[in-house]
Amino acid sequence: MLLNVFPEAEQLSHILSLATAPAFLLGAVAAFVAVLMNRLSGVVERIRNVGKDTTSPRLDTDVSHLKRRATLLHQSISLALGAGICTALLLALGFVAGFFKVRHEYGAGFLFTVAVALLGGALFRFLQEIRLGLRELEHY
Repeated sequence: MLLNVFPEAEQLSHILSLATAPAFLLGAVAAFVAVLMNRLSGVVERIRNVGKDTTSPRLDTDVSHLKRRATLLHQSISLALGAGICTALLLALGFVAGFFKVRHEYGAGFLFTVAVALLGGALFRFLQEIRLGLRELEHY
């Protein structure tokens, strides 16, 4: 009777194969967040350096421009982390549902859709930040 509670090896193998795509998505989100954090740290460092140079005639413009870029990067990081959380929940849902032999396709589909939408929002904010950075280069 107790043996019927645990999934069979074939079912566990199936669960692991279904977890491959969300695991790759989670890895991609982690790498993307690392890129965003590195870029944010560069923008913050530039804000500090611009603030030290009080002789610049465009000091206020430069700082406000960099703060806007930092805000966009922060929003992108927040959205990407939300995508990572949804993806982690998707993985957990898949394993728990598979372990207890419960159907989870609708919940998994919803979480995957939310994760991809959040990642898309993060990419859009990153695109906006890149455009601001390129505009900034045109002024120099």
